[in-house]
Amino acid sequence: MSTISRLPRQVRKRYRNPAHCSCVYAYIHCLCVYHVPLSLLSLLTFLSFCVNFSFVGLWCGSSSMDRSRLLVALLLLGQAFIVINAYQGQDDYKYCQRTVKKWAISSAVDLEVKENEHKLHDLLFFLHIPRTGGRTYFHCFLRKLYPTSSECPRSYDKLRFDPGKTNCRLLVTHDDYSMMSKLSRQRTSVITILRNPIDRVFSTYEFSVEVAARFLVHPNLTSATRMAAHLRSKTKGVSTLDIWPWKYLVPWMREDLFNRRDVRKQRSPPYSRGSDPYSMEDIVMPLHEYINDPIARDIIHNGATFQIAGLTNNSYLDDSHEVRHCVLRHPALGKYVLEVAKNRLKSMLYVGLTEDHRESATTFANVVGAQVILQSLASNHSDPADYNKSEDEISFPDSVSNTSHLLKTSADLKPSGILVPQNNETTDENVKLTTVGELMEAYESCISSLRTTQARRRTTSLKMITPANFTKEARRRLPDVLIQEIKTLNSLDMELYEYARNIFSNQQHKKLEQKEEVAVSKEEVEEEKSIFYYPYVGPSWNILWLAVSIVLLLFFALLFVSARRRKRRTLKLKNIKGTAFYGSIPPGRTRDH
Repeated sequence: MSTISRLPRQVRKRYRNPAHCSCVYAYIHCLCVYHVPLSLLSLLTFLSFCVNFSFVGLWCGSSSMDRSRLLVALLLLGQAFIVINAYQGQDDYKYCQRTVKKWAISSAVDLEVKENEHKLHDLLFFLHIPRTGGRTYFHCFLRKLYPTSSECPRSYDKLRFDPGKTNCRLLVTHDDYSMMSKLSRQRTSVITILRNPIDRVFSTYEFSVEVAARFLVHPNLTSATRMAAHLRSKTKGVSTLDIWPWKYLVPWMREDLFNRRDVRKQRSPPYSRGSDPYSMEDIVMPLHEYINDPIARDIIHNGATFQIAGLTNNSYLDDSHEVRHCVLRHPALGKYVLEVAKNRLKSMLYVGLTEDHRESATTFANVVGAQVILQSLASNHSDPADYNKSEDEISFPDSVSNTSHLLKTSADLKPSGILVPQNNETTDENVKLTTVGELMEAYESCISSLRTTQARRRTTSLKMITPANFTKEARRRLPDVLIQEIKTLNSLDMELYEYARNIFSNQQHKKLEQKEEVAVSKEEVEEEKSIFYYPYVGPSWNILWLAVSIVLLLFFALLFVSARRRKRRTLKLKNIKGTAFYGSIPPGRTRDH
């Protein structure tokens, strides 16, 4: 009753019930003492709880008739509470709509396409969307083009990233577009690769299981966690557990694998596993359970859209987290995020597609590789003729052999999950490339080695969870209902992927137009030279062969004429000698007579 005595007398007369008085006092205390601003809807919700609480006291001291009346009143209040919650949901939607719109408008400043957006600037930022084959580009393309000294330090570990490093020209990271807040927009070019969202979800699930399975060599989860922490503190490399999103997905899957193994140990075989590796519940988390988990909804689904928009849970911007949560609660607001992602994609230097690996590699070599080579020649050339090479001279040759697959791989992992360098991964200063053809030859040789490494590592990891073995054939056998569910959960990524395909097609058409323009300009230059300039040109091989042929013909003609003259002279001499031997012959008589 101490709380009631603190209220004014008028309030105490009106609310004589202790429960009523406690509720009213609590509201007044929050409003006046703590200055807590409560909206009208919040007040209604608060009072409904207070009234329901007061019914408990009235119920105990009332007759059966009064209790029936109280029950009816309670049902009415429950209905009112549902209506209030509906209004609160609408209020939350309006608030989120204002928040997302405000973010989209502020992001519009970043969406303005620069005058020369498709020209390579001083810093190349490779926004690596997980499971799109980006590490292949990193090892087989970018490390062939950029020396190790030009790489930004510890790119994949944002806690150790230093954008202010001198000569930092290459940044490759899983961080989202919010990284641009730490970089100079005028001197940074952005590239990325997208993948079909359905295949990317499959690959993310499989890679999470693959890496987590490497920890099963330990007897229990505690041992695996301690050993991983110990090795991470000793090694200079970057661990998978430090890299987004694997720092969330791998521990989650690792704990699940250990729990399922412990359950199997307590049960006696045989196990009813089936033949579908994506549904072996006693060994690994089923795919349908994986895609519906809150962690997957927050990190995996629509991950490409959120990463390009800068709205992942790894973002550098504080307001991005509120925007992401609003979109997750109200999917209809995703259209604003999708529009921002599309415009940022359009302003990038290069957009590749994992499925069109051959065309993507060719386009990358011509769009990005050619410009990096030209920049290298410009900074290190000793002969002006080297620097004056045209883009057509270093273009990709048609004779380069075809590549069957673009490998999607990562650096090798010890059982603890620590990244370790491979022999086939270039870590020293790279051999200088001067043409796109040389770049493509180095790329094809590199992916061949990476393909072997990836296959060996994947086989070793999946042995820990036999008979669960993920194959393309197993993917094709998945039910259509599950595929459709993945499409629905990744609706933003599905639309963004189609948009990326259009951008990729336009890149190829633009490249062909540029080659045609270069060819036409060369013809015009040659025509102008033939009209206004008459420089001395030494004899060509064709002219020399013609001259030699004419000389030989004249020589044989001279021999023929000389031979005929000698023959005539010989005949004359024979006639003269015959006349001198027989003497003169009288007229009318022959030499026989």
